[in-house]
Amino acid sequence: MARHSLQRFASPSRAFSGLVHLIGLGSFSASFVYLFTFPSPISASFGGQFQYLTIIGLALATITFILGLLADITLSPQLFAAKNVLSVCSAPLQVLVTTLYGGLCAIDKGLVVPPELELPLLPDFGFHVMPAIMLSLDLILLSPPWTIKSYNAMTLSLALAFLYWGWIEYCFSRNGWYPYPIFELLSTSQRALLFAVSAALMTGSTMALKWGYGKLNGIEKFKSDAINPTKID
Repeated sequence: MARHSLQRFASPSRAFSGLVHLIGLGSFSASFVYLFTFPSPISASFGGQFQYLTIIGLALATITFILGLLADITLSPQLFAAKNVLSVCSAPLQVLVTTLYGGLCAIDKGLVVPPELELPLLPDFGFHVMPAIMLSLDLILLSPPWTIKSYNAMTLSLALAFLYWGWIEYCFSRNGWYPYPIFELLSTSQRALLFAVSAALMTGSTMALKWGYGKLNGIEKFKSDAINPTKID
């Protein structure tokens, strides 16, 4: 199938696009293998590793890239379209995970991971940085442009943030503790503020990715939309 006129490289394709998706899936799979090889106490609790936003994001990234690779192999427009729809959630979420993790670790790594559960450098990079890199490359180089507006991005981000909060609180009701130490330090209203800020950051990551697409592909309108998100067409 012919690529979208604004795509940097042909995708779906059994060449460069397939290679990018294969590399991404290799990295994501290695992270999941690490979880099973070196289980932590949280693995045996209700919700297991999926209490972590990092792991939820990694699973979403994996599904996105599976669809991408299947589209590359079969050259299916339907699978390619499904990958692009899922990317609207998975790419900004991964940028959010990288931003939050890096920011909180810069303040105090104990806010996000107890000392006894700290990861070695390579697995840490695989969990918290590599998915954001691969999904950003997929978006900017191999996908047609997103048309999502800032208000839709904010609605989606708020929905995901508060769905995750509800999931975390339900797990807390079963386990009696939170997966991230920072949640133990915050009151309910402070946690609500944290999730609202996270939704705003995810919206910002959506706009930043849209700006990056416009910058690399020379689309001034996308850059303008990202810089002036309140503008109404």
